[in-house]
Amino acid sequence: MRSRPSDPRARNRTPKALAVPALGQKPDRPPATMPPPVPVALLSDDADLHQIRDALDHAAHAGLARLTGGLSPAALTAAYMDWAVHLAISPGKQLELAARAARKGTRLVQFASLCALDGGVCEPCVEPLPQDRRFAGDEWQRWPFNVIHQAFLLQQQWWHNATTDVDGVTRQHEAVVEFVSRQILDMAAPSNFVATNPMVQRRILETGGRNLVQGFHNFLDDWQRIVRSKPAVGTEAFQVGRDVAVTPGKVIYRNRLIELIQYAPTTDEVRPEPILIVPAWIMKYYILDLSPANSLVRYLTDQGFTVFIISWKNPTAADRDLGMNDYRKLGVMAALDAVNAIVPGRKVHAVGYCLGGTLLAIAAAAMARDGDERLQTVSLLAAQADFREAGELTLFINESQVHFLEDLMRSQGYLDTRQMAGAFQLLRSNDLIWSRLVRHYLMGERTPLNDLMAWNADATRMPYRMHADYLEQLFLDNALAEGRFMVDGRPIAVSDIRAPIFAVGTERDHVAPWRSAFKIHLLADTDVTFVLTTGGHNAGIVADPDQPGGRFQILTKSATDRYRDPDTWTRIARWHEGSWWPEWARWLASHSGKPTQPPSSGASSRGYRVLCDAPGAYVLQP
Repeated sequence: MRSRPSDPRARNRTPKALAVPALGQKPDRPPATMPPPVPVALLSDDADLHQIRDALDHAAHAGLARLTGGLSPAALTAAYMDWAVHLAISPGKQLELAARAARKGTRLVQFASLCALDGGVCEPCVEPLPQDRRFAGDEWQRWPFNVIHQAFLLQQQWWHNATTDVDGVTRQHEAVVEFVSRQILDMAAPSNFVATNPMVQRRILETGGRNLVQGFHNFLDDWQRIVRSKPAVGTEAFQVGRDVAVTPGKVIYRNRLIELIQYAPTTDEVRPEPILIVPAWIMKYYILDLSPANSLVRYLTDQGFTVFIISWKNPTAADRDLGMNDYRKLGVMAALDAVNAIVPGRKVHAVGYCLGGTLLAIAAAAMARDGDERLQTVSLLAAQADFREAGELTLFINESQVHFLEDLMRSQGYLDTRQMAGAFQLLRSNDLIWSRLVRHYLMGERTPLNDLMAWNADATRMPYRMHADYLEQLFLDNALAEGRFMVDGRPIAVSDIRAPIFAVGTERDHVAPWRSAFKIHLLADTDVTFVLTTGGHNAGIVADPDQPGGRFQILTKSATDRYRDPDTWTRIARWHEGSWWPEWARWLASHSGKPTQPPSSGASSRGYRVLCDAPGAYVLQP
């Protein structure tokens, strides 16, 4: 992490900690960030002046951040200015764009003419991208809507050419301009408007306009739920502890940050090495314990494993000072101590999902550095340890954006659920924003929720200090991959981990791209088994074997094998039909001892008594 200035005039980003409320008690309001007015004449020295300046700047930035959804206007302006200036001084690029515009205009005129002669239906002059389903209906292939959507696609192509490959523009600025321009174009897509969407017009004729009335009711319902902080429509059918997160278990440990759940065995004997699952702190743990037919936890217990899982507390302003090291100590290490007390003398299969995998890699590297050999294996599911190519999430991760976001979190004490959800939705705006708005408000329909979608609506917050540590040390500095991440005052290295690693990447992951997850091969000096599976960040991991359609590739690299790049790996790794879960269960079994009697729930004599039934109390916190 970058060194911070020691000058007393330097900006103080760490507010004083607040008292932690009891479970279920509402936290006190965070202290005001704006000091009382002080006459300039009374400012005795520069330190006072800097303190007032800092408070004023913070208040202004935090207020502006609420209006922009956390996006820094300075970062966006810098990106567009970089692009605009370099485009303005590039006559060759301008000439190329003018020629492309003329060619696309000619193609569109020819297409429209052919459609007029052939009765309105003809071959398109441009095809949408494979993942773009906005214009897939038959109605879009008839006059005049075929010309309308073809004109939009040609314009979309032109703007992609205009915002990319401009000499001199920095790589990140180019990516930001292309991304933001694409979002603006998606807002103006003809599929989003009644006058240019033939499917909506047909629906109006079929229902006599009742779809628009129902859509307006849907809009009012959604708006009221947002204002009242109520869950999305349909989530009531997936109540935690009744419909999802129902695998039998007990909470056997609780601290201010986690509850640890131990699940009941479903087999007469179990493998002697228990499994400890570390979910991401930005999600409710039950994504891995959804409905009984879609639960990874239940699947593992049915395979004869003793399973423990961390359930993170949903932080409030009172937890603003909890940082990365607190999550490691109070989370991973505290849970590992509890597992060792309940299953003494046995090593542990450690599993981390998403950011939980990153945290597990940090903990495992620190343990390896210190000679702690309690881990039998390490499994990293859609997790990253190197953040140089962390996908489109990195577009807005720079000094300007991080400082702007820190001001917002500093005033709140945490990053709000809506602010995080909005960022993830922008990565797939066509699927998660515009297509849903068309369906809900123009078509007058509701998208039926499944257990995964209901979980996705049950979002969590993130403490100020934790998120600041995460953005600065991992995204900005890439300190973990480069051996500069500090734990207890000393750096750690992923290469110190000697436990075998099982890593999973998903083909359509917008959060942890599989090529980024694949970099574990470059960081680890141990056996690495890597799986590339179909699906996205969540659906690719929640891959119940009874659900058809899944495929995956798998290949093991021993510690002595030479490195294979991702493209070579995909060419030689064998394809397998179905879910990757059974392959993982076999891998875990191959690194486990012979089955034995299941352990008891908790260990009262060692201070880990049963506190309550799963799913516990923390997962129910709003």
